[in-house]
Amino acid sequence: MAVVNEGALKKMLKQYKYRDLTVREITNVISQYKDLKPVMDAYVFNDGSTRDLMSLTGTVPVSYRGNIYNIPVCLWLLDTYPYNPPICFVKPTSAMMIKTGKHIDANGKIYLPYLHEWKHPQSELYGLIQVMIVVFGEEPPVFSRPTTQAPYQAFQAAGPPNPSYMPGMPAVSQYGPNPNPGGYPGYQYPGGNSYPATAGPAHYPSQTPVSTVGPSRDGTIGEDTIRASLISAVSDKLRWRMKEEMDRAQAELDALKRTEEDLKKGHQKLEEMVSRLDQEVAEVDRNIELLKRKDEELSEALEKMENQSENNDIDDVIVPTAPLYKQILNLYAEENAIEDTIFYLGEALRRGVIDLEVFLKHVRLLSRKQFQLRALMQKARKTAGLSDLY
Repeated sequence: MAVVNEGALKKMLKQYKYRDLTVREITNVISQYKDLKPVMDAYVFNDGSTRDLMSLTGTVPVSYRGNIYNIPVCLWLLDTYPYNPPICFVKPTSAMMIKTGKHIDANGKIYLPYLHEWKHPQSELYGLIQVMIVVFGEEPPVFSRPTTQAPYQAFQAAGPPNPSYMPGMPAVSQYGPNPNPGGYPGYQYPGGNSYPATAGPAHYPSQTPVSTVGPSRDGTIGEDTIRASLISAVSDKLRWRMKEEMDRAQAELDALKRTEEDLKKGHQKLEEMVSRLDQEVAEVDRNIELLKRKDEELSEALEKMENQSENNDIDDVIVPTAPLYKQILNLYAEENAIEDTIFYLGEALRRGVIDLEVFLKHVRLLSRKQFQLRALMQKARKTAGLSDLY
């Protein structure tokens, strides 16, 4: 058959959500099982809706009683694969009959614990096919139709005869509506109708597993070979899981190291902050002690002044330390006295004690005097190095 490259598969699977993962698994499977080929076809669901899905159609080699038989299967991949399991069917020809059992229902649908417990990335197509080979080697899913038997009657879908290994298995697919029982348009298996009579291989003995091409040209594959293949697949998966766990553990370790470094830096900053706070607390304590001493000194001074207040003259209490400061004090007192005088002259005018002419005369003289005092006081304050008062 023609080899399908990854580019063609990607074009066929353009609507799949996880296209690259699906292409990688399909490529791996068809490189191992040459009789399986990818086909894009319409899949009919139970409610009559259709969707274009990828299927792997062909045969898988099964060892039964020392002979190799090629069992026809069809594996439908949903567009959410590999996070949802494939929908698997045995695809009998007109010369075959389905042998219902624990893993196969009357419509050829395959039920396996591997499908029921499907979980990406632990579950994959290659592992599923290997499990099918082992299960079909113990319980063949088809047998050849007796040559004298009339065409079998139509049957109704019966579901998995023995779902004991699938506790709580829902009747509805996780993907959506259940696939049309026994039928998918690409292979003309409408539910409830007899299989079409199509050309098939030679007849097979009754109740023996059927082969579409006879014994494998590669020779007999014994149980040891199948067991070695399974062991190899399991060891590869274990190595992959171990590497995944080691990578995750290393990532967690790196994150913990970064967290440890951040915590150390934070601890150092906290120690510096505590040290500064201790210094500030000591400084505050010293300032409190100083304030207490000054408060005691002020209290003593106030008490002393209160005791001597009756005998103290205000002019004797306030004594400037320098002649310039004494001049400034006298100028300030005289200026404020003029201000008070002008105020009381205004009150006298308002009450009619003096007339307007007298008021204006005295205010004119006092204002001129006040201006001169302020100019002199400003000059004195500037000489003393004090700020401007006005």
